[in-house]
Amino acid sequence: MTDDRLTVVMITRNRQAEVLRTLGHMTALPEGAPIVVVDNGSADGTAEAIAAVHPEVRLIRSAANLGAVGRNVGVETVGTAYVAFCDDDTWWEPGAMARAADLLDAHPRLASVTGRILVEPHLGEDPITPELRHSPLPAPDWLPGPALLSILAGASMLRVTAFRAAGGFSPRLWLSGEEELLSLDLAAQGWWMCWAEDVVVHHAASKLRDPRQRRKLGIRNTLWTAWLRRPAWDALRRTAAVLRSVPRDRASAVAVAAALAGLPWVVRERRVVPAHVEQGLRLLEEPQRTSPARRYIG
Repeated sequence: MTDDRLTVVMITRNRQAEVLRTLGHMTALPEGAPIVVVDNGSADGTAEAIAAVHPEVRLIRSAANLGAVGRNVGVETVGTAYVAFCDDDTWWEPGAMARAADLLDAHPRLASVTGRILVEPHLGEDPITPELRHSPLPAPDWLPGPALLSILAGASMLRVTAFRAAGGFSPRLWLSGEEELLSLDLAAQGWWMCWAEDVVVHHAASKLRDPRQRRKLGIRNTLWTAWLRRPAWDALRRTAAVLRSVPRDRASAVAVAAALAGLPWVVRERRVVPAHVEQGLRLLEEPQRTSPARRYIG
């Protein structure tokens, strides 16, 4: 049987073995959801391997590395109500996507459901889990889990209409920490996001990623997001907190320089979130400051 409420969208680049493993898990799920894979310009035969091993998957070959924007390309092809994102190193447990879709069905003002991530191979909870489970954000009684102000793209299902209305992932940010800007725009439009304990996603962190490059992008994007959406004083406080927390090395200096270089367009495109969204961001500052998942390393 096929769950016609949802489509899976995955992005990959130069991770042939990992994406084939993940597709093995995803194509075996009882939901039977169609899968769209956007290959971000792989040069290692990834796209060819997907086409050969999983001809049932819709493969979109991008000539360039689009980063997170590859997800936007995938969603453009989606005709279902919901999209379940996963990366080439994350996969959903059997029944988890159906459960997330049930929650979205039941709550029309809910834009996204983020799952509980178990880290392979020992299946311990991801370090960010306590931060999500014990979110201090006030929420309406109907919300089926703790309220969030940022999704985790590799482990979330979104309402397609909400995703499209918010503009998807920003080409400016490209990748690494790209979820926060989209999530703030969803919240500003009146949508709610939540975490669900019984929606389980597995993560086998890729050994092929460049942690230093991801850190540079993460620092840059965090600073850009603060100045794009937060009031000036709060953006300044957020900037100071980030700068205090990063390693004192060349990678951090490059990240800050890149953030400064983007200030002209940031100022042009700046759009401050409503007061209630900013209030939520302030409530999250302390748990984020003490979270082991928020340390800039690599």
